[in-house]
Amino acid sequence: MTTTLPQHFVRTVAEHGDRVALRWKQGDAVRELTWRGYAERVARVAAGLRALGVARGDRVVLMMRNRPEFHVADTATTFLGATPISIYNSSAPEQVQYLVDHCGAKVAIVEDVGFLERFLKVRSELGALQHLVVIEDPDSLAPSDVVPFDTLAGAAAVDLDAEVANARADDLLTVIYTSGTTGPPKGVMLDHENLDWTLRSFNSLIEGVDPTGWRAVSYLPMAHIAERTVSHYQGIYRAYEVTTCPDPALLVPYLVETRPHFFFAVPRVWEKAHAALRAALGADPEKAAQTEQALEVGWQVSEHAARGEPLPVDLAAAWEQIAPVMELVRGQIGLDQCVIAMTGAAPIPFEILRFFRSLGVPLSEVYGLSETSGPMTWTPFRVKVGTVGPAIPGVEVTLADDGEVLTRGGNVFRGYLNAPDKTAEVFDDDGWFHTGDIGVLDEDGYLRIVDRKKELIITAGGKNISPANLEAALKAGALIGQACVVGDNKPYVAALLVLDPEAAPQWARSRGIEVTSLDELARHPDVLAEVGREVEEANARFSQVEKVKRWTLLAQEWLPDSEELTPTMKLKRRGVHRKYAQEIEALYT
Repeated sequence: MTTTLPQHFVRTVAEHGDRVALRWKQGDAVRELTWRGYAERVARVAAGLRALGVARGDRVVLMMRNRPEFHVADTATTFLGATPISIYNSSAPEQVQYLVDHCGAKVAIVEDVGFLERFLKVRSELGALQHLVVIEDPDSLAPSDVVPFDTLAGAAAVDLDAEVANARADDLLTVIYTSGTTGPPKGVMLDHENLDWTLRSFNSLIEGVDPTGWRAVSYLPMAHIAERTVSHYQGIYRAYEVTTCPDPALLVPYLVETRPHFFFAVPRVWEKAHAALRAALGADPEKAAQTEQALEVGWQVSEHAARGEPLPVDLAAAWEQIAPVMELVRGQIGLDQCVIAMTGAAPIPFEILRFFRSLGVPLSEVYGLSETSGPMTWTPFRVKVGTVGPAIPGVEVTLADDGEVLTRGGNVFRGYLNAPDKTAEVFDDDGWFHTGDIGVLDEDGYLRIVDRKKELIITAGGKNISPANLEAALKAGALIGQACVVGDNKPYVAALLVLDPEAAPQWARSRGIEVTSLDELARHPDVLAEVGREVEEANARFSQVEKVKRWTLLAQEWLPDSEELTPTMKLKRRGVHRKYAQEIEALYT
């Protein structure tokens, strides 16, 4: 029998009412809210939303950074039998108009007048939208008909125990909009049954470990399925203590302060942490050599653990000797108490994964999509590096004749909102969902993702090449922070490389290279020679036709939510190709 999100919430409040549920910073002060306090705010905001006319089946759009009000507003909406839908904070007015109109939202809750402005510009085109709510408006700049969030939070509380029945198993829990990089965004419909099924399956994999009350940091956009599942839904299911970080640039200080037990990050976050730690550890050549020896011991330990094997006596003794130092290193990025660490959404370079596992960070790859409610394949402990694990319990995974990954299970979405034709395109007659990814399954059912089906490069010679695997190998280099491989319908493979803005200057200083900017550094002959060496090192893993023949080095880092990257730091290939068309053309002349 399905347990809805409100039912999970009421249970958690009853069992853990005095535990801290949400933490955030207000200036320099840290604020906390217990589960009982969280429930009281939910009850008031639910009453406030009802006063605005929100009822069963309605939609409420949320546009805000990671802050406690998101959790309160989202949960309150579900208690009314309505559906909360997050949209990316970067959405332009035209995108706001499309998304709000497409889902038919009755109410929109935005963080501040900056976000509000985008709604006001297109308000006349939002036929279904009846009310706008703003959380922060210290200078009273909002029009008089915009509702302050404090008005909702000041309403007389509803009885959550009585309201819990409003949400039913087949009600829409949320709609996750795809990034829209290949056309208009599609609305992925997930219901309460999807969530309950996924949470139960996911948590069955960590039996023997009690995650109740674990600490977590919420920092990725809530419009993304990973953050929504990891910190919000799982937070309610397991009574997590969630610290909200409003700016991903502040993540490391938040991690150091919070010391989470559970941490999910996209590969770019791990890559930046790796570059920073490597630069710090390599500052002293003697200590750098000792570190390499310690990491080799740590790698052997992690491999024994992944196979479920006891440590040999000599290896156990060596680990015991270096474990305190490794803990100190992990503590520099706040992961010294991490029990489960995950990465997903894109391939992670082998060297990065090995580095953190060698440090004692229990890092594993997870694979899933918005359409699969997040996790589809994963194992936290029996890790095979280079794979994304086996299917989570209850999920079926198989491969089509062309290698496309297909899946069935209770986690699979109910279809795309208002788009039955798009839904029909991804389901076959046997109920298999076609992921669009190409994969390989080993003898133990562990899946390795090759690439997106639509992103495979086909050279002028007709060879199929995976750009993602090449890019992951290139980014393993110390000086290469980001990479985009090109070569579709071209005679050979080439690449745009971006200098790592943290590791590269430290590398230069250690070699007495004095430059004043990243632009100068990207043109320095010693830097170009080192990057060339790193490219050849990456090339050594691939066949002749896959090797990068030419490349160009860029100085300016590609930032999240830009022409080059999505808000969750995935590569926007079309954006990169468009912006750097001249540089790419030069690679073939």
